[in-house]
Amino acid sequence: MRQPAAKFTIDIAWTGLMETIGVNAEDLLRHAELPLGLFSQTSPELDTDSYFRLWHSLEVLIGDPLFPLTLGKALTPDAFSPPLFAAYCSPNLRIALERLSAYKPIICPMTMDLDQLDEGMALTLKMPKHWELPTTFVLMEMVFIVNLARTATRQTINPVKVISKSPPKEITAYRNFFGIPVATGNENRIIFSKADSDIPFLSVNNAMFQVFEPVLKKRLAELERDSTLSDRVRTCLAEMMASGLTGIGDVADRLAMSPRTLQRKLAQENTSFQTILNQVRADIAKIYLRKTHYSNAEIAFLLGYDDPNSFIRAFHSWTGATPEASRQAMLAS
Repeated sequence: MRQPAAKFTIDIAWTGLMETIGVNAEDLLRHAELPLGLFSQTSPELDTDSYFRLWHSLEVLIGDPLFPLTLGKALTPDAFSPPLFAAYCSPNLRIALERLSAYKPIICPMTMDLDQLDEGMALTLKMPKHWELPTTFVLMEMVFIVNLARTATRQTINPVKVISKSPPKEITAYRNFFGIPVATGNENRIIFSKADSDIPFLSVNNAMFQVFEPVLKKRLAELERDSTLSDRVRTCLAEMMASGLTGIGDVADRLAMSPRTLQRKLAQENTSFQTILNQVRADIAKIYLRKTHYSNAEIAFLLGYDDPNSFIRAFHSWTGATPEASRQAMLAS
């Protein structure tokens, strides 16, 4: 089991979630005794103690025992958190849980153990022995997972069992959401039937996951080492491109610096924003050509081009071949 890293980068979904639930970022950080500019830092990091201090402050400021329900439902792919989006792109719930188990340490100091039981797929939420997960945090995670399954399948999927180490407040509301009572036990675990675990996700997108997988693996590696600015720009572009955000201003905003500063620092690493953008576009275009039947116009749109001909000319300059010729060559190999 992978243990949480000593420090990890705060996920971009946090700021969007705070807007959704009406919490002022500075009030939250002030209450948690954290730097007021934390969310505007290039790579904001928290250790486990600080993370759950932040969570406790969120719980206090909201003051609603049902806020895990609100928060769990708000954690949607619209927030564009790469690990969550990777789960949403999965073929089914079983694969989604495998991906969450693998990539959760990127955005949270917690592990998820996935087991195949006679009764179905069991996901257990864990921390190192000297830590205890807050009950509200456990409920939020479980609400998110159930909501993910229902949203992706467009079916009312209920878990077989929901077990929490501590009983929730307003237990009736959680029973109504899960479709079953929340049991109290010696672990935090949610279990889905084998049949429900294999229901196809209507949101499946293998090509998009091919784009995100190397980014997620890189971010896992970056938990234990520093990355260059070029790496961070490349990661940002891969995460943002499907949303149509490919400009230097978009990336500079994400990295909390001016476009001019971004260009200057990239020049110090002997590269440029345009060079990295071309590399990322070329890599993603090859994935789409190899893994999908998308037309040149569709790929151009996904890569942020207004005109398919611009994409075709750019692809030829990168590879010396047209997109269709490259697709045929890749399929034949």
